Amino acid sequence: MAAKSRRPNILLISCDQWRGDCLSAAGHPVVKTPNADALAAEGVLFMQHYGGAAPCSPARACLYTGLYQMNNRVCRNGTPLDARHGNMALSARALGYDPTLFGYTDVSPDPRTMAPGDPRLKSYEGVLPGFSVRQFLPEHQKPWLSWLKARGVDTSAGSPGIHRPVGGEAGDAVTSAPPVYSRDETPTAFLAGEFIRWLDEQDAPWFAHVSFISPHPPFVVPQPYNTLYDPADGPAFRRQESWQVEAESHPYLAYDLGRQKRRSFRPGTDGHVRDWGDDNIRAIRAIYYGMISEVDAQLGRIWQAIKKANAWDDTIIVLTSDHAEMMGDHFMLGKGGFFDGSYHIPLIVRDPRRGNAAGSIVNHFTEAVDIFPTLLDLLDADAQLHLDGRSLKPFLQDEPPKDWRDAAHWEFDFRSIANGEAERHFGIGSRQCNLAVIRTEKFKYVHFGGGLPPLLFDMQKDPGELANVAADPAYLSVRLEFAERLLAWRAEHLDQSLALAELTDEGVVGMWVAVGGRQ
Repeated sequence: MAAKSRRPNILLISCDQWRGDCLSAAGHPVVKTPNADALAAEGVLFMQHYGGAAPCSPARACLYTGLYQMNNRVCRNGTPLDARHGNMALSARALGYDPTLFGYTDVSPDPRTMAPGDPRLKSYEGVLPGFSVRQFLPEHQKPWLSWLKARGVDTSAGSPGIHRPVGGEAGDAVTSAPPVYSRDETPTAFLAGEFIRWLDEQDAPWFAHVSFISPHPPFVVPQPYNTLYDPADGPAFRRQESWQVEAESHPYLAYDLGRQKRRSFRPGTDGHVRDWGDDNIRAIRAIYYGMISEVDAQLGRIWQAIKKANAWDDTIIVLTSDHAEMMGDHFMLGKGGFFDGSYHIPLIVRDPRRGNAAGSIVNHFTEAVDIFPTLLDLLDADAQLHLDGRSLKPFLQDEPPKDWRDAAHWEFDFRSIANGEAERHFGIGSRQCNLAVIRTEKFKYVHFGGGLPPLLFDMQKDPGELANVAADPAYLSVRLEFAERLLAWRAEHLDQSLALAELTDEGVVGMWVAVGGRQ
């Protein structure tokens, strides 16, 4: 590969369900992430970065389109992404790149653009328009299983069965036993290897998206990562004295705690997450930490491959996640709802052309929708002013803008179009099954549709989000202020695709923005 390129290479890495506090560079007391830390030492670490929605498809729609959920309208896994929306892959392709995918994007195609009966309409695991696929790895993980089988591993259990710990669980107790595959045979190692093999073939500027499944469940990891962390170690869980008290604090929490099943996190187990017990959750958390270290080891492998290809000084790297993981807080595993634990995610950006900011830490609120406009800006592409995010380039130049946002925002939609579960439970319509959050340093306000009561947390007095003060007379003025701020935020960010242009006697006035990837 040429030592210098006219245009930089772009590597976007997403690690599914990685909590933003689980980086040693971010000060976590237990988790060690030396390779992510090394990237942060040469780039910029964004400490207050938040996903825009959950679960995977809605979160990734925000990341890929630069639009909040209110505008991209991907509400759940399986919601089609409207074909009219542009995205980072289409924009990169328009700039001359061949955006290449390793992993998955979880984008459901727009059925209006496809023939009835098309098999792609039976899965939410479609590919974001604009990407070429080098190595697809959907939920069934068949390419990885075939690779394992060729290496002599028994893959007869399929997926997710292959992720069970050898010997299974000991009754109700969570074991740290490893799976049948080794540290060099994880899905992360497989994808990293495929990317490295592709990298060796490149002789022009490239754009790659490596989308790792880990540390997403099933929560299991090979040696030595399965015992790398002691379950007794780690911060205290942020939760009430019991799950029953947690459930009594809000109708949505009662609903969510009743839905979380153990089998979603450890194949072959039964029962509710809420009843698993402190020892088991601590055991799972230690495994989760180990999964993060396993991913970090593969990141190191990728860094070395890029350096070996003489591309390190030509490659912009973005390391992030789609959403986070509750990991025992509020007696929950997984993601969704409104707690910080589900939405606070890592973000490290390294642009080798901007070394003056190397090693800096940004404590301003940043959001997943900022990634797409940032890449456009770093590539000197025309701004797309209809996007909801803002470019982070000033932070990479150590020139923080004075007018940056003072809050993070996210949304969660809990409708269930196929079976109407939430609709029946709450007695409301699909359009009402949603919530929106505005979170500042001092306060966090959660507004629900369908008449469910709002929530207000004093984040300085109550960082664990345990005491809802929405009905406290002393906070009524704060509640009103934040309800108005949330309304103003929504009004400002209503779909701007063509609202920033006007037809006049002189022709089109204003910004003619990209729609569907075309200018």
